[in-house]
Amino acid sequence: MDFTPTEEQEAARELAARILGDLSTHERLAAGGGATDAELWKALSAAGLPAAVEEIGLLGLVLLLEEQGRVTAQVPLAATGVYGILAVARHGTDEQRARLLPGLRDGTTVATGAFPATGAVRATGVVTEAGEAAARGEGAATGEGAARRGRLTGTVAWVPWLRDAAFVLVPDADRALWLVRTEDAGVEAVELTAPWSAGRLVLDGTPAERLGGEEGEAAPYEDVLAAARTAFAGLQAGVCAGSLARAVAYTSVREQFGRPLATRQAVQLRAADAHMDTESIRVTAYEAAWRSDAGLDCAAAALTAAWWASEAGKRVVHTGQHLHGGMGADLDHPVHRHFLWGRQLDAYLGAGTELLAELGDLLAKGDPS
Repeated sequence: MDFTPTEEQEAARELAARILGDLSTHERLAAGGGATDAELWKALSAAGLPAAVEEIGLLGLVLLLEEQGRVTAQVPLAATGVYGILAVARHGTDEQRARLLPGLRDGTTVATGAFPATGAVRATGVVTEAGEAAARGEGAATGEGAARRGRLTGTVAWVPWLRDAAFVLVPDADRALWLVRTEDAGVEAVELTAPWSAGRLVLDGTPAERLGGEEGEAAPYEDVLAAARTAFAGLQAGVCAGSLARAVAYTSVREQFGRPLATRQAVQLRAADAHMDTESIRVTAYEAAWRSDAGLDCAAAALTAAWWASEAGKRVVHTGQHLHGGMGADLDHPVHRHFLWGRQLDAYLGAGTELLAELGDLLAKGDPS
């Protein structure tokens, strides 16, 4: 394994760090409230960063998301990257890629996903375009270009960045993946711990298009879920790194009894533990992303990264607040955003105990990864 970024990945990371550092400031975040920063998203898109995800792969996306997490920038990069660009590029038909990827690349289309599957959504009336055309007495495309269409019914309690999205990737009860236009579905605003422009997705016979694959082909659900867990673990690594950096800066200048707090052994030990936790999240996310990009089985690695992101992530953001003392209780302090993001990411795509149980089942089956 070699986690050293390629020149392209490193260049993308440095560019993202500059743009995010310049535009995602405390003042802008405070003024924007819980809304997505549209200007920042346009700047990232104009710089070609969403479009670069296809080339730099999942590991490159993880590097970008680390930089986003450091400043808790309110943009749908993770959702569009894994549920849009990578999902369509890896699993879409030729026609779906030609139709959907241009908008995803230039940032004019935002995508998200209703993951993980809960069994709440069911597909009915599934037919191919060829079947629809035959019923009308017309010809239609077949093979790779023929989409399967159906209707979905069910409710997903919350979907991140749903209020910004043009389409959402929805797994049904059988874990087949469907593309649903948000304008065709019911979208109700939902407030989360973190300001992710989330919404409740209501499907009532909503038209949907199957993502890639002919009938009988294995659904890409597991691959997309593993990619999502890896990407959001990378985002958590950045959130934790940002929280710890703020705590180190604060305790280095805040004095107690004539000495900086950072000279106290108890403070040093808490910070050291948080640093090791952050590095554990980062290295496991890198491994899962590297395995995915290399075409290797990454299910166990993705679960491991997600577990560290959940269990270690909440420890780090709690430490960040505690090391700020009374200032950490100020809801308007920048470190509080890291706390909110860390707690949201703690439970997204599976809490620690759930992930550990899933990983245990996978290992018991003899998974080679």
